[in-house]
Amino acid sequence: MTTHEAYEGTFHDEPAIWLRSGDYEAAVLPGIGANLIAFRDTAKNHHYLREPAADEMEAFKSLPYVHGIPVLFPPNRYEDGKFRWEGKTYQFPVNEAATGNHLHGFVYGLPWKVEGFSADGLESRVTLSLSIAEGHEVYGYFPHAFTIRLQYTLSADGLHQRVQVRNDGPDRMPCLTAFHTTINAPFAPESTAEDCTFKVTVGERWELSERLLPTGRYQPLGTQESKLAEGGLSPFFEEMDNHYTAVPQDGRNRMELRDRRAGVTLVYDVGTAYKQWMIWNNKATPGFFCPEPQMNLVNAPNGPELPAEEIGLIGLAPGELWEETSRLYLIEG
Repeated sequence: MTTHEAYEGTFHDEPAIWLRSGDYEAAVLPGIGANLIAFRDTAKNHHYLREPAADEMEAFKSLPYVHGIPVLFPPNRYEDGKFRWEGKTYQFPVNEAATGNHLHGFVYGLPWKVEGFSADGLESRVTLSLSIAEGHEVYGYFPHAFTIRLQYTLSADGLHQRVQVRNDGPDRMPCLTAFHTTINAPFAPESTAEDCTFKVTVGERWELSERLLPTGRYQPLGTQESKLAEGGLSPFFEEMDNHYTAVPQDGRNRMELRDRRAGVTLVYDVGTAYKQWMIWNNKATPGFFCPEPQMNLVNAPNGPELPAEEIGLIGLAPGELWEETSRLYLIEG
């Protein structure tokens, strides 16, 4: 009989909520951005997400978006830290000195509230939330009242994520969300990077300026890069810090990482509300890479005047909700 559990514990001495479902286990860190820091198959000793070691925890806390599944809100880069929205200009801190931009928003390192965790005969689950209102440090940069809610569910079908943003304020607000998901390649202990190939449902590649901001034009794909949507490429075939349009295949928007030696494919199905992909592979260094599902074009409020729906620049009226789901699961054989 499959066992399902949800309980309080620690991850390298950091408070964590652990989920178990059969051979699967996962851990989320409420105090560090609700980061889903681990997703594993304990029987096979597979670690699908990049986890910090015990002696890396302090470095992780100072830079908490290159492990696990960090939440980015609003995601990626904004020119000079400026964010223009419906006649207003917000000033974010410039926290990327090399480009003079703001990077990755405000919520990936904040403490989140655990609303509840439980298990039954089918699955285990945890729900966390972050509420921003006047007086909160985030409100000073992003003057809207809102709540982000995350639910993670673990079952025989893998790890399911549901994210919801609710506008709690009196004004229409921008809703821009992404995840800096950090995938191990390889994820199996006896495999090497050479055993791994991947595909991502990308379309066009956005041209980026020297400041890594979209120009509004597309770039031709390289010979190997053009095979991204087909599969068979190493995640480290070349250095990648690239921004692409998302083009679903068979109605699904996803990344697939194949380990030929282990005979397993990890699928990251991210939902079609994510209109863009960022792909970053740490200068083509084997070990991990980041397929990042993103609602919006980088720098969307400041960038080229393109249709809002095309670039994922959407808003929520007072009381409105935006919601999307994603799943990490395995295909054997």
